[in-house]
Amino acid sequence: MPDELLSTLRLNPRLRLRNDLPLRREGKVVLYWMQRSQRARGNEAFNTAVLLANTLGLPLIVLFRLKPDFPGATERHFAFLLEGLAETAREAEERGATFLLRFGEAGDVAGVAREVNAAVVVGDENPLREPEAWRAETAAALEVAFLTVDADVIVPSSLFEKEEYAARTLRPKIMSELERFLVPVADPEVEHRLPGPERPAGDQLDPDGLLARLSPDTSSRRLLGVQAGTEAGLAELDDFITRRLSRYDVRRRHPEYPEGTSRLSPWLHFGQLGPLQIALQVVAADVGEDAREAFLEELVVRRELAVNFVVHNPDYDRFAGLPSWGLTTLAEHAGDPRPHLYSREEFESGQTHDPLWNAAQKEMMHTGFMHGYMRMYWAKKILHWSRTPEEAYETAVILNDRWSLDGRDPSGYSNIAWAIGGRHDRPWPEREVFGKVRSMTYKSTSRKFDSAAYVARIEALTD
Repeated sequence: MPDELLSTLRLNPRLRLRNDLPLRREGKVVLYWMQRSQRARGNEAFNTAVLLANTLGLPLIVLFRLKPDFPGATERHFAFLLEGLAETAREAEERGATFLLRFGEAGDVAGVAREVNAAVVVGDENPLREPEAWRAETAAALEVAFLTVDADVIVPSSLFEKEEYAARTLRPKIMSELERFLVPVADPEVEHRLPGPERPAGDQLDPDGLLARLSPDTSSRRLLGVQAGTEAGLAELDDFITRRLSRYDVRRRHPEYPEGTSRLSPWLHFGQLGPLQIALQVVAADVGEDAREAFLEELVVRRELAVNFVVHNPDYDRFAGLPSWGLTTLAEHAGDPRPHLYSREEFESGQTHDPLWNAAQKEMMHTGFMHGYMRMYWAKKILHWSRTPEEAYETAVILNDRWSLDGRDPSGYSNIAWAIGGRHDRPWPEREVFGKVRSMTYKSTSRKFDSAAYVARIEALTD
């Protein structure tokens, strides 16, 4: 039975066997290492672990390792993570699993697997550099089978074997598979609970206490006006579908309207919501087809294009990850005079000559969000006003990762690569500084929406 089960799992494109080891027949539990997919429902990694546990007649332990020095994480990010994780732990227990929090190195899973005598270890997938390295290290250190589940995309990344050139090359491939994967998933309950006396010791999930122990970078403080967790994310989704989705195709390009975007990216980034959950509700919504298609283009095609970029480009967050034509044209214009030059500190504090750019930076700093249209302008002007394109790229990555609630995410890295170096774009008529990279100016951008209203809205938020 165990060997047949692994053979069956190999056929699922969402699953990846990370080593060639068998299930441990004398194992006492199934261990699910939760990392990216921080939700107890609508989580195909969790559900795979439940399926294995029920098939083997074993209890399920859900392990979350809280890494004190997670790369780039600030107080803002850790607070959102911990608040959501407290809810996830409760819901995991309600499904019949045992939730185990361990404070320490995120990749130290093999030791826990030995401690609890795991028959098999299940993980979720995260294509970013450090988390992927943890999974590789875990696969090498484990003594039992280890499989990961691609639970935070709709169409599995394994179906796309190379880096896609642009949305137009990925879109037909996504659409040809979408019907196959855009289906509801069941959330089975765990059939065999771990007896109380056998529960392994863990850390208490007290968000404020854990935050104090973490001692994170406090330059980006926690946001008190944004509620973390799956329940809050679903409430935001319901509000979006009820009040905002019907005008999404028009207002998503108008930053003066705070309701112009879904604002779901933080819950997606932390895995407190899954893209499948969101897409299914949007497909079922009573709205016009233009609005629905515009949103699904962003959620499915553009978001999964960003994931594809991170999966296949090892320099996804570095200047070297730009396309060859972008690198060439920026090098040819590296000596062009810049109309303004600002230090990273001036950018970060929103002290440029441009009120529109300053408003975008302040929106991100004070709310954790930046409107998607403004993010394009924001990154392109950092290129325009930095000493070198390399410096500009580094500045954009650092500021976005530090201040955005959805920082350190494939979508952010893809957006910066598009804005500064033409990744997923094409060459445009040549201009100073930008070369053949698409440019944006204050005048042209301000004509596309009520920029004065946007600036006034952000100033009112930050006074």
